[in-house]
Amino acid sequence: MTRPPVVAQHSLVARGIRLAQVGLVVNAVLTVVKLLAGILGNSYALIADAIESLADIFSSFVVWSGLSIASRSADDSYPFGYGRAESLASAIVGLMLIAAAFGISIEAVREIITPHHAPAPFTLLVLVVIVILKERLFRKVIRAASEVGSNAVAADAWHHRSDAITSSAAFVGISVALIGGKGWESADDYAALLAAVIVVVNGVRILRPAVAELMDRAPDEALIGRVGTSATTVEGVRAIEKLKVRKLGARYRVDLHVQADPAMSLHDAHILSGRVKSAIRRTVPAVEDVLVHMEPFEGS
Repeated sequence: MTRPPVVAQHSLVARGIRLAQVGLVVNAVLTVVKLLAGILGNSYALIADAIESLADIFSSFVVWSGLSIASRSADDSYPFGYGRAESLASAIVGLMLIAAAFGISIEAVREIITPHHAPAPFTLLVLVVIVILKERLFRKVIRAASEVGSNAVAADAWHHRSDAITSSAAFVGISVALIGGKGWESADDYAALLAAVIVVVNGVRILRPAVAELMDRAPDEALIGRVGTSATTVEGVRAIEKLKVRKLGARYRVDLHVQADPAMSLHDAHILSGRVKSAIRRTVPAVEDVLVHMEPFEGS
């Protein structure tokens, strides 16, 4: 029986973990840079950005931990594996983003109603470097997420994009405050408020698919169609029914009923079910396990 490329899959998961570790280090450095620049440059938008980066540190750690746990093999305690740890990690990242956004909003409003000086010009240069770095990191991680098929890695990628957006908003706010001069000092704080809204949107975007996976929502129709087609093309299969697919982390489990010749022996039916499993796993390598229920074909 053909086995799925487990080594290749483990390699992809390891890549996702490495990117999470890189993100953790980058975010730690950026948090310090933003915080110092925000305090010395009198910019709450930068300080809010530092808070968002601090949330990024925890999110990268959560993704790293989730992927590490999800990659464990099934055992007696968890016979279906640890794949749900990845979905749980994604949900935690989404909730952390939403919580960070509310914290930023509260502080931004407080800064708006409190008179203060305009931000320092050097903060703009800091933000340009941050936006470029974060956008490049986003593109690298989102490509890896697509290859691994991991929502947790995708969540980490969108966290980087969220950081790039909040930094861009801060750049606009600080620019307006500097160009506008006296009376426009709060533009920096309004930028932080806008950034918080964007962070909430990204948090919801991450949270929804994670909750869907935890609730065993069916994957997209195209994948289910590929599984069904690969099963029906196996010689000896008359029909299939009750095809169900669930996603566990970056892997899938398939449950289907296969109808075959009623006169077929139990031994031959067993052989046929094995061929169906092999065909499905060849067509969709991300399928980890296939449970086939053999039934007699009674149609015309």
